[in-house]
Amino acid sequence: MRKAFIVFSITILSLLAILIFVNWKFSFLLLIFFPLILMGLYDMYQSKQTIKRNFPLLGRMRYLLESIGPEMRQYFIETDTEGKPFNRLQRSLVYQRSKKETSTQPFGTQLNVYEVGYEWINHSVKAIPFHEVNETPKVTIGSSQCARPYEASLFNISAMSYGSLSKNAILALNAGAKQGGFYHNTGEGGLSPYHLEPGGDVVWNIGTGYFSTRDAEGNFSLEEFKKRATLENVKMIEIKFSQGAKPGHGGILPKEKVTDEIAAIRLVQKDNDIVSPPKHSAFTTPLELMEFVKLLRKHSGGKPIGIKICIGNKSEFIAICKAMVTTQTYLDFITVDGGEGGTGAAPPEYADHVGMPLRDALAFVYDCLNGFGIKDEIKIIASGKVVSGFDIIRCLSIGADLCNSARGMMFALGCIQALECHTNTCPTGVATQDPKLTKGLVPEEKSIRVARFQQETVKSAMELMASAGIHHPNGVTRDVISTRVERNKIETYAETFPELEPGCLLNETTVPNAYCYFWKKATFQSF
Repeated sequence: MRKAFIVFSITILSLLAILIFVNWKFSFLLLIFFPLILMGLYDMYQSKQTIKRNFPLLGRMRYLLESIGPEMRQYFIETDTEGKPFNRLQRSLVYQRSKKETSTQPFGTQLNVYEVGYEWINHSVKAIPFHEVNETPKVTIGSSQCARPYEASLFNISAMSYGSLSKNAILALNAGAKQGGFYHNTGEGGLSPYHLEPGGDVVWNIGTGYFSTRDAEGNFSLEEFKKRATLENVKMIEIKFSQGAKPGHGGILPKEKVTDEIAAIRLVQKDNDIVSPPKHSAFTTPLELMEFVKLLRKHSGGKPIGIKICIGNKSEFIAICKAMVTTQTYLDFITVDGGEGGTGAAPPEYADHVGMPLRDALAFVYDCLNGFGIKDEIKIIASGKVVSGFDIIRCLSIGADLCNSARGMMFALGCIQALECHTNTCPTGVATQDPKLTKGLVPEEKSIRVARFQQETVKSAMELMASAGIHHPNGVTRDVISTRVERNKIETYAETFPELEPGCLLNETTVPNAYCYFWKKATFQSF
């Protein structure tokens, strides 16, 4: 191919010379062919890419086609049910509800109802008229030790940091939360002015980097915490252990996204990737965690304190439960993040193979809290690929009390799943700090879409509950959802995830066999 390119180049140049000699007006052809020949010569003598070196100029087509592969698949190849992480049906549902367009569909489902894994709701002959059901139910978050419980919506904005998301995206999300009466989780990137300016309720997420509440060495600063935790907009505090995108890894914000403003908000230095440590330094044992919870509760004015965790080693969560029982200090809520991943960019191995998937994690967390007799004190928040009313019911059925959504809210902002969240080139202005791109996202317009999406999704969930004869989210149990586990076998979640007896984990003699190994390994004195 290299010899062929040389022959081709000599031939083209010779023909151009003849044409220009005959009529100088043909000289414009030099502007087309001469740069191509130079590119080919460069390809021949560069040493980094073998394809281009062996196939000058022609080899560039391989890289061009590879770069537009995701777009080609999304728009021309994938069916409505094949796209990943979210298929076209899921994305379209969010777009339609955010614009308040009709979200009904004709001619039946496109799903294969006889495929293993297909799930459905068991409706009731005692279905409730929808007008008798509260369209905007509230869930009270706050243990018996919480002085200022919070009335949360059934569906809220999950953790997404300013820095990962643009200023305009954060403004739109919080304004939407204000309009719809639900909360907005800050993500671990700190409490920014854009989380506070619109006036929506905020859950302040504090990760291992202690952004917005750290000293010069990166350690937790109580003084910085008190400045922000007592703000009226801040309704709850969430201690982040891990996230579903990359549990056990720590968050990453590429230096390309780190502006002077972001560095000031996070209390860090600019011109470097901002990498969160994989673990906390403010506490090292479950007992110390309980002391940290009491410290935050005291200096926030008694607001609900919780943790966010993607379940990994089961014994470590059981150790936290043992510490709560031993110290009689309770978390107010636990956000369970599924290992399916989320908005955070992550190494493929972490996104694909680290962390317990959401449904298994929800069942485990609920059963542990119930087994230790402390579930009544603690609310469970589900976070992981929740974009529809059915997704909400499914989470409630396994054990959640309410749900968060990150990527669903991004779709409501206009995200097209371009998969460029980590490159600072997001074409919709959602996940970028490039001002030329962020200006396309108008907060005043997109906030309305966020509020509509949340409202319509909660309404859909309540309609489904009414069809199952259920008045309130706390009435959804594990027998509400059925799953095809084999081609000719169906199970409810009650069969797939059998509940533990309340209090059975308080005494070694009553611990179920499936929990014995982890229960014995767990100690409140260490993780």
